[in-house]
Amino acid sequence: MNQASMYCIETTHLTHQFAPGKNILDDINLQVPTGSIYGFLGPNGAGKTTTLRLILGLLKKQKGEIRIFGQSLAENRVAILRKLGSLIETPSLYGHLTAAENLLLLQKIYQSPKARIPEVLELVGLPDTANKKVSQFSLGMKQRLSIAVALLNQPDLLILDEPTNGLDPNGIIEMRELLKRLNQEQGITILISSHLLAEIEKLVTHVGIIHKGQLLFEGTLPDLVHKQQESSRVSLITNDNARSLQLVQSLQPEAQQQNGKLLLPLLPPEQIAQLNRHLVQNNIDVYHLAVEKNDLESIFMELVNN
Repeated sequence: MNQASMYCIETTHLTHQFAPGKNILDDINLQVPTGSIYGFLGPNGAGKTTTLRLILGLLKKQKGEIRIFGQSLAENRVAILRKLGSLIETPSLYGHLTAAENLLLLQKIYQSPKARIPEVLELVGLPDTANKKVSQFSLGMKQRLSIAVALLNQPDLLILDEPTNGLDPNGIIEMRELLKRLNQEQGITILISSHLLAEIEKLVTHVGIIHKGQLLFEGTLPDLVHKQQESSRVSLITNDNARSLQLVQSLQPEAQQQNGKLLLPLLPPEQIAQLNRHLVQNNIDVYHLAVEKNDLESIFMELVNN
C-alpha cells in the first residue's frame, strides 16, 4: 500500500508560534487514514483551528512538514486544494441571496458544472431550498449549505472546524447523519474538530486529542475504548471498610480505601465473586459492589488535565 492510500493527511513535527518563545503547536504528528472520519479533539484554545489553518495553507508554515494525499502541501498546494473542501469557523454565506445563488457564485470560482448545484443540495438534505433566501435559514440549514459549498468540487477530503457549534440536539443528529452518509456513500475522508468528545464519539472512526498545542493521544475509537477499560475498577462499600480492606488485601494487595469506598483494579467476574464470598464468610455486610467504568468524556478530561 502506498503512502497516499494509507494516510490522507500526515503532519510531521508541525510547530507554530504567534509570539517568540510560545508554541501554539508543539511537534504535532497527525496521521489521518484515508477513508476515515477523524475526530480532532481538544478544549477551546488547544490548537485545533491553527492546525487546520496550516493544513489548508491559510497560515504560513513555520516548522515541520504537511502531506495531503501523499503529496507535500508546500510543493503541490493548488493541485491538493482542488481535491479538498473545508468549513472553518462560521459559514461565509450571503443572506440576501438564495441557496442556489450562493452556490452559483462558488461554482464559477471552482469551475465545476452547474449541474453540481442541485446535486450538492440533495446530498446535504436541502433539495427544496434552492430559491429560499439564506437569511431565512436556521443555523443548522446554514451549516449544511456551507457543507454543500465545500462539496461543489467533488472533494476527496472534507475538513470541518466545529461544524455543530450552536446547533440544537436535532441539528447535531442531522449533521452526524449527513457526515456519515458522505463518508460511507461518497467515500470522502472527513477531518472534524470539536471540543466535545461525547458529541462525536458516535460519528468518528479515529481520534486525535490535542491540549496546549501537544498531541496527547492518537488512534482508533476502539483504542480509546480500550484505554477506558484499563481505567475501570471495582468499588466496594461495607459495614466495616477498615477490616474489609485487610481481608481484601489478602487476596488483592492493590486494594485501597478512598472516599469511603474500597477500590481495586478491574477483575474477572469469578474473582469479584470470590472477594464477595470471602467478605461474607468473615461476617462482613457488603452494601455495594460494582464495576465503575470511566466514560470516554472522563478519559478525555483525564488526558487533558494531567
